[in-house]
Amino acid sequence: MREPLERLCRSIGYEFNNQGLADTALTHRSAGSINNERLEFLGDAILGFVIADYLFAHFPDAAEGELSRLRAGLVKGDSLAQIARELELGQYLNLGPGELRSGGHSRSSILADAVEALFAAIYLDGGYESARQIILNLFDKKLSGLSKKSQQKDPKTRLQETLQSKKLPLPVYTIDSITGEQHDQCFTVSCQVEALDLTSEGHGTSRRKAEQDAANQFLRLLENV
Repeated sequence: MREPLERLCRSIGYEFNNQGLADTALTHRSAGSINNERLEFLGDAILGFVIADYLFAHFPDAAEGELSRLRAGLVKGDSLAQIARELELGQYLNLGPGELRSGGHSRSSILADAVEALFAAIYLDGGYESARQIILNLFDKKLSGLSKKSQQKDPKTRLQETLQSKKLPLPVYTIDSITGEQHDQCFTVSCQVEALDLTSEGHGTSRRKAEQDAANQFLRLLENV
């Protein structure tokens, strides 16, 4: 096993029997036809099940909606990218020339996808129990401090409820710009309430994420009104 990969294996606490699986998990589609996209698909499902199983067992009184919100908060791209950075996963990625030039090693979407692919590679190499244990170990800090109140309603919902309680009109979201390549776009969205002289701006890799960010920024503005 090549030395850099050995360092990664020590970090996650797992040694691969089939190094090829690990190499594929760390190969972005920009680097060739043999890449981690299929593993990412499988890893996403494995991660979702492991977290759902944990939440189901540890929160027996939680309703389906509460469990869904908790799971969504844990398996979202930002959480996965954070784990990838803690593992310094970017330095192990195999990227094509274009992604190398544009800083793909540090791009959150690429890091998150690689983490999911890595979970799938561990599952295929060592079985479900190995994958489950690695996932729970990597999510330990996030899971240990979890409660049913940990995952609040999303910012757009909270903003809407706040405005309604003040008998104010609902916010209007406008796409100001879309930049970047088709596979890695950045949306800029503004949020405005007609009755208030306030406007916030949000950014995200999709329109939905940008709107959520704009709503969150607007909630912060309201705290000072």
